[in-house]
Amino acid sequence: MGRGFLIMAFFLGLFAAMMSNCSSGMSSRRPLANAEVVTDGARVTFKKPSDNGRSTGTFNDGSVVELQRNSDGHFYADVQINGAPVHMLVDTGATTIALSRDDARAAGLATSIGMNDVVGEGADGAVHGEYVKLDNVTLGGASASGLEAVVLNGGSQSLLGQEFLAKFDSVEIHGDTMVLK
Repeated sequence: MGRGFLIMAFFLGLFAAMMSNCSSGMSSRRPLANAEVVTDGARVTFKKPSDNGRSTGTFNDGSVVELQRNSDGHFYADVQINGAPVHMLVDTGATTIALSRDDARAAGLATSIGMNDVVGEGADGAVHGEYVKLDNVTLGGASASGLEAVVLNGGSQSLLGQEFLAKFDSVEIHGDTMVLK
């Protein structure tokens, strides 16, 4: 009986993982390129997909976003991803948006149980996660849709990289204030 239960649990888990990989529009398996993301002190490099789906958004409406430097020396932003609030580290050196598993779940993004895709290479070897497309990302008066991102299997801090920041005309740091225009 116990052995039969374990076999059934294994196949149910396998089925659930396969179903989450089949959900339409929720995850794209294209690698990101030239994206450098720092997670837990290690730099991770991702490969970028061909840009066959342009993102859209509103950024030139005159709105200005100002962020204050945190006591740890970094800038953080409270961003809305698919309508869910996400506290993100602003990483001007990151090409992509990288989400923690918890933040991805809060934003309604489906990921597989194992997240075994290799999405990058770090100092310790392969970095595992999944590629996703975000319906909407909003910060202040700026918003964009259809942005590429990666959900990391490890790490707890989500990163806001150039996939979103490049939509602004300028990103400047004046002392302890980052100004996004």
